[in-house]
Parts: sequence; C-alpha cells; structure tokens
Amino acid sequence: MINRPEYLAELVRFKDKDDLIKIVTGVRRCGKSTLFLLFQDYLFKKGVFKEQLLNINLELADNSSLLDWQNLHKYVESHIEANKMNYVFLDEIQLVKDFPKVINSLRLKKNVDLYVTGSNAYMFSSSMSTLLSGRFIEIKMLPLSFKEYMYVFEGTSNITLEAKFNDYLVYGSFPQILDFLMFSQTSEIKELDKKAWHSYLDSLYNTIIVKDIMARRGIPDFSKLERVIRFMFGNIGSQTSINKISNVINNDLKSHPNEKKIHAQTIEKYIDSLTDGYVFYKTTSYYLKGKKRLRSNSKYYAVDTGLRYFLLGGALQNDMGHILENVVYLELKRRGYKVEIGKMGDLEIDFVAQLPGCKIEYYQVAQSVISEDTLTRELTPLLSIKDSYPKYLLTRDYSNNIYKGIQHINIINWLLGKE
Repeated sequence: MINRPEYLAELVRFKDKDDLIKIVTGVRRCGKSTLFLLFQDYLFKKGVFKEQLLNINLELADNSSLLDWQNLHKYVESHIEANKMNYVFLDEIQLVKDFPKVINSLRLKKNVDLYVTGSNAYMFSSSMSTLLSGRFIEIKMLPLSFKEYMYVFEGTSNITLEAKFNDYLVYGSFPQILDFLMFSQTSEIKELDKKAWHSYLDSLYNTIIVKDIMARRGIPDFSKLERVIRFMFGNIGSQTSINKISNVINNDLKSHPNEKKIHAQTIEKYIDSLTDGYVFYKTTSYYLKGKKRLRSNSKYYAVDTGLRYFLLGGALQNDMGHILENVVYLELKRRGYKVEIGKMGDLEIDFVAQLPGCKIEYYQVAQSVISEDTLTRELTPLLSIKDSYPKYLLTRDYSNNIYKGIQHINIINWLLGKE
C-alpha cells in the first residue's frame, strides 16, 4: 500500500471522537478504501483487536440487502462488541437509501466510532445539510500527489526525476497506475505496461461516468455528455462559460444532422454532475482591486491529467502550461488552501490561495521563463499587486531567483516540499 500520511493524520486526529462521523470523499479509486486499511493498521499498532473492526463494502452484491438503512443498522448492531469501542467502516455510503438516518443513529452510540466514504458530492450536500449539519467532518481526498507517487521509486536510480514527473503528468495519479510499472530483475523500473494502463483507465472512466454521473443524475444521452467531458478536458485552466461550451459543441453538431442541439441548461446539469462526481473542480475569479468575486467565466481543473491524456491523447507539450497549472491547483487543494483566480484589471494571477486564518499567497505557473519576454509576461501580474503577501512563480526551470520579492521555484521541488 502507498503511504498517504496527510490523509491518515486527519483520521488519527479525529479518532475516538464518537460524536463525529468521519467522511472521506473523492473520485472513485483515488484511495479511500486503502486509506481505511492504513488507518486500521495504525489501530492494530495501538492495541485495537480485529474483533473491534467492522468493514462493509456497500458495492458488493453480497451486501445488497444492506442498502436499506434499517437493515444496515440492524446488521451493524448485531456485529459490534457491547463493552468496547467499535470502529465501523462503511464504503460508498451514498448507495444506501436514506443513509443519513443510519449514520446519524450510529453516531449517537458511545461504543461506535464511524468512518464512511462517498464518491458523489451531490448526494452528500443535499441529504446531509439538514440532518447531519455540524455532526461530521469531511476529508476531501484526491489521487496521489507527486510526493506520494514518488514513494514507489525509493531505492531506484535509473530513471531521472524529470522522466518520473513526465510519467506522472501523462499516465496519471490514480494509485493503481503504479501497479502497472514493470521491474527488471535488479528491481529497477523499466516502463509502464501501457496496455494495462489503457484498460484500467477505460474501466475507471466508464465506471465514473455510468455509475456516478449518468445513473445517479438521470442523464440518458452518453454521447452528448461525453462531448461536454471532452471539451472540459481540452480546456482545463481556460476561462469558460456555459454559453461558450454550448456554442462550440452546437457548432460541431452541425456536421452531424442526426444529432439534436444541446441546450445550455443541459450543459449546466452535466457540468454540475461532473463536479459532484469529483471529475472536475471549479474555481471562480477574485477581483483583487475591489475584492469582488465574479460569477461568470469560471475555470475548471481535472481531477487527474492521466484521464485527460487517455481521452484526448496528443502531444503533452502542446498544452504543458495548463497541465502544470492543473497539477499546482490540485496540490494547493491537497494542502488545504482555498483557491481562486486573481484579477487585476486586464491582468490575471493564476491562483490566489489562502489557508484558514493565514495570509493570502499568489501563484503564477508557466512551463519555462528562460525567454525574457515570457518572464516579463509572467511577472507583470504579480508585480502589479501592491501588498506584501508571498508571491511565487512556479516553472520547470531549475532556478531559485527572487524578482522584487517574487520567489521563482522549480515546480518539481515545490511539489516535493523542497522549495
């Protein structure tokens, strides 16, 4: 199992807070179930016995009767120890009808410490906002960070850091991708089994789209949904709007006379479903001069750049700037930042990021600023900000320069925490 120390620390932090439900959310196969196994290993080391653990995967056919909340409640009650703390783990809780009722009831039991996972934000936000408000903590999980990804390479030396980073960008950050690495007899990593990678992402993509989006939101038309998905992956990090997406797709549909036009309201429903399924993350604009948030022309970032490559293919180099921007956005989210786009008149700052109770930080991301013109273009928005908050320029160049207080950092070093 790949170590996920930051997420594990969150579970440990709230251990034995039996009045709080611990909910781990995130896209399918990002590692939620594995995180529970890591946490259970921790519990064993702290003296918890196997009999005190109850694991229920609600996707298994054998557990279909437990999708009724009352049946699930009875099952848990009949399998827990009366005079000991019981650690109950429920995978994919959103599959249970009226699930807030069962987890709220279990929360009230003094001998139950409850942990659940979910792969769809819509069901959690709509169902839990009333009954469970203030009674749960949410751990928002993403696929592997580059630092976590690098754990599997410890002890190897024949592949450069740059090559590993390129593989991370192209093939993605889902934990199981690392199972497809091929090792030589000397334990040195040779290459990725690309056929297995493609089959895995094909299965993952269809599971997410069919199970978590189409089925749960009643979307009947796969072809139109996929058009929207392809547009979104092709425009990560670019400002867009529902009307723009509608215009582009409908213009393309003119060459397909048998397909009906797609309406803006339908596109909005699709995008809401994709963000609820954690396939994309939406960020809005923050106008720094007047401290206003702009509602239109948001940016969207993909949960994984490997999924993008799987769907669109093409040379990575063609859109490296936006791909790097996507990686930085996700890393800021992993580190707990609130992330927005910065606006200063006609100038744009890639990210305005802030940890709760801390100073704002500004980030500009580019592939390279070796060219003086590119360096000037990237620095200008940051230099236009007159406050003294930290400002960073992240690129693939190996540089530790400081330009009028702006720190220029290599993006790989930043991702590995070596800045």
